[in-house]
Amino acid sequence: MSYSTLVTSLMDGIYTITINRPEKLNALNSIVLSELEHAIDEIYSNPSIKSAIITGTGSKAFVAGADISEFSDLTKTEAIKLSKKVQDTFFKIENSGKPIVAAVNGFALGGGCELAMACHFRIASENARFGQPEINLGIIPGYGGTQRLTKLIGKGRAIELLISGTMIDASTALQYGLVNYVVPQESLINKAISILSVINSKAPIAISQCLRSVNAVEDNSINGYAIENIAFGESFDTADRKEGTLAFLEKRTPKFIGK
Repeated sequence: MSYSTLVTSLMDGIYTITINRPEKLNALNSIVLSELEHAIDEIYSNPSIKSAIITGTGSKAFVAGADISEFSDLTKTEAIKLSKKVQDTFFKIENSGKPIVAAVNGFALGGGCELAMACHFRIASENARFGQPEINLGIIPGYGGTQRLTKLIGKGRAIELLISGTMIDASTALQYGLVNYVVPQESLINKAISILSVINSKAPIAISQCLRSVNAVEDNSINGYAIENIAFGESFDTADRKEGTLAFLEKRTPKFIGK
């Protein structure tokens, strides 16, 4: 599919989605959000895609936030509707059975920080900056920021960032556990690819079950241990489990097929 605000590519099972509005620091407008949802659907439906990277064009910004020009005339009802629509898209990212990594180059603010946090984990360039500055507009995050930031860095730190609007740099984000790695700008995508290349060599069903089980930790409506228990059993009923155990016993590298 052709996009006007995204650049996508698929190589060796890794699907890269690049948000491409450099003149607006890759800000999320209605077109970006609609096209991003279609790109996420492609991850779900395309069997050639094993994992994905979300990043932004240029070195200044991953996504510098929402396009505030679209906020100026929103009513309460319209704002609630927008929030729900974007939350649903970000839930698709979070609940994907294929790993999706945020490669954060530069500013990840507001909706950009929320997008990065919806991914399964984050890698940051040394010049990355994170924050939820919505308080400066007299509003709050609406795309999941209050929830995911709290879960990722803890209540006290999240509240401070949310009600002060303060940005943190990449090293602080690493210290807080918001990102897994901080690397030079020029190494960012290669770092993501190197990690996903290892992941892509593993059993796809087991990967999906790991993601499902970890997500269950944050869902108070279900028993995460029960989800793990069922997923553990289901993983035994696969050709990949047979191949993995046989390869281990034969001291060779397994060849997983996702069945």
